Amino acid sequence: MDDTTRQTDTRNTKLVSHLGENIIGIIYGLIEILLAFRLGFKLLGVNPENEFVSGVYKVTQYIVGIFEGGFSRVITNGIDTTAIFEPATPISMLVVALIVWGLMKLIKPRYVNRYEKAEQSDHEYREN
Repeated sequence: MDDTTRQTDTRNTKLVSHLGENIIGIIYGLIEILLAFRLGFKLLGVNPENEFVSGVYKVTQYIVGIFEGGFSRVITNGIDTTAIFEPATPISMLVVALIVWGLMKLIKPRYVNRYEKAEQSDHEYREN
């Protein structure tokens, strides 16, 4: 009789770091949150003299300033507020999202895992 023992080992031979994706994701999240604050503040007519609001406007002006001038602002006057719809803010949010999507595609590892498979067999041969 033939006694056969087979053993198959599969192991992951390549570890992948997602540090770059994580860093880009965190930076993207912070930029989008600041731009969303800016959009909300402009739409609600928040006082630009407030320190937090003026800080958000100053930080996001570098990104939004690129897209200003393409569209005119829509201004509505209320009792105590002046609300502004600034089209440059949602446009900049979209452009930043597209840029980050492209960066994520570029740095994403092509081969996440490489597996190595090894088979071992023990055969007992009987001679007649």
